[in-house]
Amino acid sequence: MKVSEIGQFGLIDLIDKLIAEARDDRVESWKNLVAGIGDDCAVWHSEPADQLAKVDCQVQGVHFTLETLSWEDLGWKSLAVNLSDIAAMGGIPRYALVSLGLPPDTEVENVLSFYQGLILLSKITGTAVVGGNVSGSPNIFVDVNVLGRVGNTEGKYLSRSAARPRDQIAVTGWLGTAAAGLKMLSEKREFNPGIAACLKQAFSRPEPRLTEGRLLVEKGVKAGMDISDGLLADLGHMCRASHVSAVVRLSQLPIRPEVSSVFQDQSQEMALSGGEDYQLLFTAPANVIEKVRQAAAYPVTVIGEITAPWAETIALMDSQGLRSLPEVRGWDHFKHK
Repeated sequence: MKVSEIGQFGLIDLIDKLIAEARDDRVESWKNLVAGIGDDCAVWHSEPADQLAKVDCQVQGVHFTLETLSWEDLGWKSLAVNLSDIAAMGGIPRYALVSLGLPPDTEVENVLSFYQGLILLSKITGTAVVGGNVSGSPNIFVDVNVLGRVGNTEGKYLSRSAARPRDQIAVTGWLGTAAAGLKMLSEKREFNPGIAACLKQAFSRPEPRLTEGRLLVEKGVKAGMDISDGLLADLGHMCRASHVSAVVRLSQLPIRPEVSSVFQDQSQEMALSGGEDYQLLFTAPANVIEKVRQAAAYPVTVIGEITAPWAETIALMDSQGLRSLPEVRGWDHFKHK
């Protein structure tokens, strides 16, 4: 059945049922909810901690295609990219509002698959889906707004503008895996099942590093953000916000063997500029980074250091100690071709 056959309100009723089945009053966000879907606004009891808000959209043909993402993966990823920004501040997600634009010939089954993917991640992360909107559109678009709170009672959070000279630069997880997954899917490349599953998972279902974001704040890290546009582009954002420069050591980039084994000549470029990894990039003094590494259950890798103030440049250092100033590439909506 197509959405034009069931109509806007029939579709909303089906979505409401999916979300109602996911409600769990043991979860803090659901416990505080007063009124959700069914009223003109959601209502919940507010918390004393500082609040966080994030909105991000996914537009068909710009952010995604259905050739490389299933509907269920699209639902997961649309929420994940917003939760990643909550993680980048060291926060805790609470509520999500979802607006969905659909062509009239969209299959109802596909819309429900979208919400099943989104709800699955919402349950894993304790995020309550409390409203949104459905409208007709020439192309599919998804607009998600996530509300959360700072994850500690002191009001401390991670900021792009807090990097300082002599800080070490570190990242969680691995870099370039999502870019490798996109290349595999878009070019219809075939690899052994283990490698293919690893690359597809990284691109289609990124896991927002919420636990790691809170750990960074707890251990005294002040400067952080997530990697969505690519390491060089996002480190560049941090350098500009903090008025510092940086050196990245190429030999220390954490690249999965699954990526380097199938994209040998491109794996480093993927790690530097690929984007959509949704790992955390952060800086801190060496003793603070070491505390994070000892406490983290997820890989943390030092990849360089913050250097001179004000210059706002990034240098790459190879294994022989030679430096180069790269052209910083990453996603830019109005320059990307």
